[in-house]
Amino acid sequence: MTRALLLAAALFLAVGAKRAPSPLDGIATDYVHLTLEAGEREEGYVDAYYGPKDWAEAAKAKSREIAALRRDAHVLAQRLAAVKPATLTADDRVRQRFLAAQLKAAETRLAMMAGEKLSFADEALGLFGVRPELKPLAAYDPILKTIDAMVPGEGPLWQRVDAWQNRFVVPTDKLDPVMRAAIAECRARTVAHIRLPQQERFDLEFVTGKSWSGYNWYKGDAHSLIQVNTDLPVRIDRAVDLGCHEGYPGHHALNMLLERNLARARGWVEFTVYPLFSPQSFIAEGSANAGIDLAFPGPERARFEARRLYPIAGLDPAGATAYDRLLDLLHQLAGARMTIAAMYLDGKVDRAAALDLIQKYQLVSRKRAEQSLSFTEQYRSYVINYGLGQDMVAADLAKAGRDPAARWKRMEAIISQPTLPADLRR
Repeated sequence: MTRALLLAAALFLAVGAKRAPSPLDGIATDYVHLTLEAGEREEGYVDAYYGPKDWAEAAKAKSREIAALRRDAHVLAQRLAAVKPATLTADDRVRQRFLAAQLKAAETRLAMMAGEKLSFADEALGLFGVRPELKPLAAYDPILKTIDAMVPGEGPLWQRVDAWQNRFVVPTDKLDPVMRAAIAECRARTVAHIRLPQQERFDLEFVTGKSWSGYNWYKGDAHSLIQVNTDLPVRIDRAVDLGCHEGYPGHHALNMLLERNLARARGWVEFTVYPLFSPQSFIAEGSANAGIDLAFPGPERARFEARRLYPIAGLDPAGATAYDRLLDLLHQLAGARMTIAAMYLDGKVDRAAALDLIQKYQLVSRKRAEQSLSFTEQYRSYVINYGLGQDMVAADLAKAGRDPAARWKRMEAIISQPTLPADLRR
């Protein structure tokens, strides 16, 4: 590292963090550079970065080859493991565990970049720190039977369900006010329990040509760009889903808290960069999904949608309760997505068969099935972070008891400190 970069690192660590130097500081700095350079070798690997600009510019100007990055990631992991926990403070021991998990993920992803093939389960464990237990698809047949009774009629079940849901599509000209009203409510319910930075803000943008339905691009300084994909008609339930998931208490809130509490207040430079393929994403996606039910428990969501969103969208709120019941049942099919993804990525079914299975067990149109499979092809085992991540975070929140305040306090802890999947209480 050049003298200029060392000075930049020292200056950054000094901002807002009056503390004694840690044995982990140099390793953390090298981890950031490794991550930024890996991001130059794979588009999308770095999801967010708000550290010194010189570091990003240096990575662009001269990034190591993948072979060198693999070797250096392994050496860095060895350096980290050589630091004896007994010599560290309690906070630094937590920091050491987090860095070790992130470096394991980096080694795994770099191996994949180099062409190594892993099974779905091994890949998920290496990248996200969790080996998923996949149920056979037949385990979801009873749920399909329940939905079949709820949505009678002729034709395939997916077609009937799709037709029912299409009654709740938000008109294009109403999408912006519906989304903003949903995000505002998600924010109000979050700030009632979690103090956010005063300067926090987001921009909302509608896009096309994506494999995902929504995305949060965190820019630093408590600022996010929230994008909503309109390739397919957006249904009314997606407003609260995306408002919570991408915004509050989801990705926007998580990134703000990590930046404020760890990167700025403590000078933990490793939290200025977010590698997408890492345990950090398991926590981010799982908490973002679990945050929906936390913010809108039980029937509160359907009541809010019927009272506030349906009128804005020009939809009849009379069907809100029944639609909410259907959505609850569809959520119980979430695990099927992981099973199908594993079957497809492990070569047990071809693309056509995978699309058929998605339609059958996710109850979606062919176009929505194609978008779902396109996501799996792009992000692979990342799909475990949604259903399994949500289940694990939700189970952890339930351990806090029935008091909503206690659950919110636990959520704040999960999204504002170096939380790993192994830290979630099950």
